[in-house]
Amino acid sequence: MELRVAELAEAAGVGIDTVRFYQARGLIPAPTRRGRFAIYSADHLERVRRIRSLVEAGFSLAQIRRLLEDETVDPPLGAANPPSPGHRSPRAEDRGLLEALADQSVGDGTLSRSELALETGVPEALIASAIQARLIQPLEIRGEERFPRSDLEMVVAALEILGMGMPLDRLLELAARHATNVDRLAEQAIDLFDDHVRKPRGEDEESVRRAFERLLPQATQIVALHFQRTVVARALARLRGRGEESALEKALEVTQAARLEVQWR
Repeated sequence: MELRVAELAEAAGVGIDTVRFYQARGLIPAPTRRGRFAIYSADHLERVRRIRSLVEAGFSLAQIRRLLEDETVDPPLGAANPPSPGHRSPRAEDRGLLEALADQSVGDGTLSRSELALETGVPEALIASAIQARLIQPLEIRGEERFPRSDLEMVVAALEILGMGMPLDRLLELAARHATNVDRLAEQAIDLFDDHVRKPRGEDEESVRRAFERLLPQATQIVALHFQRTVVARALARLRGRGEESALEKALEVTQAARLEVQWR
């Protein structure tokens, strides 16, 4: 089977840019060249379909890379160098890793808008408002709108905040302003990573990947802790300025006992 990139993308149910993205990340091997054209095979098609199914199941590209790296074909019976006793084939390791990731609820999958509304008890109209405010952002998978499980957790957290008496319109307005600022800061953070981590490592993509995996949860922790510290400091300063000593003492007790936990999955 010989396929050009557009034919491969159509057969796999993904976009052409997605195929090129997977290739640039080393998730699929480079095609053969025939003049100006890139020619893909049935193996490429099988690989792209597998990546797509794992993405839809909720696995990250880093986890998918690990699965694909472990994947080889067992030597045929009667081969000159048969595996030694007790040898675990990469296929068996692959299954074991899948089971381990499933145990950690990594592969829970994505949700449609109606499923997200059903699981959170939030009307779809309110989900639409949250999307417009960029509090949550859907993914496009095979032309369909899908939401990662993290969005479910964000909606549940927002519901709890609303339950404390926060006005919905003000909360959505704040979320929209926050999203705008985060987008700008995220771009600057990526530029910083690109200039000082990725470029110095050159072609060592594995080193870049490991560095990104280490830095991302740490950066998330720093941002969350900084936001918490700033909110607490501003709230205490406001109470102190108003002379509300009783409320200030109780607030201090809470902040001394409180401990922010940022979970990374």
